[in-house]
Amino acid sequence: MIKKLAGLTLLSLAAMPYSTQAAINSPIAFVTQVPIPQDFCSMNATFCNHQASMDAAGRGGDLWIRYPDGTLKNLTLAAGFGQTGLQGDQAIQVRDPAVHWNGKKMIFSMTVGAPSHYQVKRFNWQLYEITGLGKNETPVITKVANQPATYNNVSPTYGTDGRIIFVSDRPRGGLSQLYPQLDEYEEAASNTGLWSLAPSTGSLIMLTHAPSGDFNPFVDSFGRVIFTRWDHLQQDQQAAGDRNKTDSYGTFNYSSEAANAKILKSRAEVFPEPLGFDTLSLAGTNLSGHSFNHFFPWQVHEDGTELETVNHIGRHELGGSYVNPAFTDDPVLTYLTNDSNPNKISNFFQIKQAPTDPNTYIGINAPEFGTHASGQIVRLNNVAPTHNADQMTIDYVTDKSTSSLSLDDATPPAENSGHYRDPVILSDGTLLAAHTFETRQDRNEGTTSPDYANSYPKSRYSFRLRTLKKQANGVWTADQPLTKGIYKDISYYSPDSLTHYSSALWELQPVEVKARPKPAKLLPVLSAPEAQVLQEEGVDETGLRQYLKSKNMALIVMRNVTQRDHSDKQQPFNLAVAGSATQAVTDKGKIYEIAHFQAFQADQIRGLTGCCSTTPLPGRRVLAQELHSITANPAPALGDPKGSVKIADDGSVAMLLPTRRALTWQLTDTQGNFVVRERNWLSLQPGEIRSCPACHGINSGDQLGHATPVNKPEALRQLLQYLKGNGSL
Repeated sequence: MIKKLAGLTLLSLAAMPYSTQAAINSPIAFVTQVPIPQDFCSMNATFCNHQASMDAAGRGGDLWIRYPDGTLKNLTLAAGFGQTGLQGDQAIQVRDPAVHWNGKKMIFSMTVGAPSHYQVKRFNWQLYEITGLGKNETPVITKVANQPATYNNVSPTYGTDGRIIFVSDRPRGGLSQLYPQLDEYEEAASNTGLWSLAPSTGSLIMLTHAPSGDFNPFVDSFGRVIFTRWDHLQQDQQAAGDRNKTDSYGTFNYSSEAANAKILKSRAEVFPEPLGFDTLSLAGTNLSGHSFNHFFPWQVHEDGTELETVNHIGRHELGGSYVNPAFTDDPVLTYLTNDSNPNKISNFFQIKQAPTDPNTYIGINAPEFGTHASGQIVRLNNVAPTHNADQMTIDYVTDKSTSSLSLDDATPPAENSGHYRDPVILSDGTLLAAHTFETRQDRNEGTTSPDYANSYPKSRYSFRLRTLKKQANGVWTADQPLTKGIYKDISYYSPDSLTHYSSALWELQPVEVKARPKPAKLLPVLSAPEAQVLQEEGVDETGLRQYLKSKNMALIVMRNVTQRDHSDKQQPFNLAVAGSATQAVTDKGKIYEIAHFQAFQADQIRGLTGCCSTTPLPGRRVLAQELHSITANPAPALGDPKGSVKIADDGSVAMLLPTRRALTWQLTDTQGNFVVRERNWLSLQPGEIRSCPACHGINSGDQLGHATPVNKPEALRQLLQYLKGNGSL
């Protein structure tokens, strides 16, 4: 049935004026969603939020627009989508609206359909475009052509070149046996990264391969694709539980990624160090145990090249979770971070750029669980490409207490104004966000019933769109709502019980519907030291890139891996190249010789059966394996680590690597023992030549206060000579 409000039906809400006190000068589009108290793998969770099942996404939401005079229009209803009452074939749920550069159309994700009785069906999020956004126009919704039809496609945004950038759970290479990709934490289903689609031709490119997921991309005014990445490069905690007999997950390794791969009687892992609670694996070693878990800001070009954290910012500057020193027998190693940014955060979700100050991003510092990714609004300053990470600072916009949870039996501090998500700064400087006054963890305070009976769930959270105002102490708090509340009376099978809602819907994901300048598309530029080596060796850059593309390879070059950023003291930083005079050594701590650069590729070979079965569950988690899919590098000498190349006498490295697959690496000593490990996954594109001054990029100075190295990398010269010698170039 259609919910009546003061004599008006939902249909008449399409043109209903609201006299709220919030004065907004631009049209604001947003979505409504049925409140779902459950916050694990549901549509607003921090991770595993891409699934369209009934229990994860519900049904009954819509895409709305609010005009400057307060009038609301239900865009999906006006375009003929959605239904009231019992949700069936025409039911919808919507998410992730993004406005085109011209301000005249939007792209968003929508799932269509719901079972009209108890029935388990698979539903997918798909991309749709809407035109006719004007107050007196009739909206038209069209499904985006040529998108992956059987996978979940969410968080779309417009590129600068007519392509659409979005998040998908399509498996890498389209290999169905790898679906779904399982994350590195709970082995829950994850998205696989960012994708780029040209709807007119069907050209589909995997821009990033993310073993645990990428989220909420947008193109900033500098032309960079900005997004949140879940950095979780650690060993499998489920396998550690099985190994130590504290749990029973049934983890195992496959022999390969092939559909007919054998199940091995092994759960071995080779990278990185074991987890801290994996006492069996740590016994007798000098390892502290390693865990890593951050949702931090990343950037990439629209073609998938130059992937890195924004201006190389990371745990050392932002804070994040506690990371132990790598080794227990080197007292100069420390978990401490630098003090250039006094305001630390744990995560950075739902990032947006401020149109009034493009040098800043705004986003949410929130817990991983319990709040639907809502928490504290924070601002990241000095994000322009001309700044380095030491110059980037965090401002707390809402009070620090809004970043965490209040205990059920505790009184929250007076300054805790609730939880926030989806912040956006409008072109006139107005700060807008979805807000709930609730400070506790969400939970169902209604009723649920198994056995196909009726359920009446009730969330503690009531997200409403509100403007924010700045208090005398400089802290911002929620102010006026944009609507008087949007209500629906609906029911749907989810799927075991008939779920009923008759309440205000959540208002989320506001976007300003306004034209904005389109930045120039960023193109790859080879740095001067590397370009000079190519010139001296008579190698044409265009020809080299074409060779790499023809082999689906990329080339990575590092100038001096003994130099490390001054903030990185968690791993060894007194480094000397074995057999040469090249070193970067302070007057404290042990000196470590390094000899090899060893690469690892993310292979989806970890499976599990669950606690009570011998049948493998669908999907696979990645494990880091020694590089094996590229054979074009000089072969390692007998006794050298698999998948490695030698570090040149000047400290430089050059190596050919696979593309569109997550990669990581480490520096080893002469015996192949690791010394320094990369702590993130990266991926490369065919034809990419990625030059890095050091193994850990240098912000304002290295461990000795020296600047970024600018030497012509001899390792690149040696590799080019090798490729020319065997006829590859």
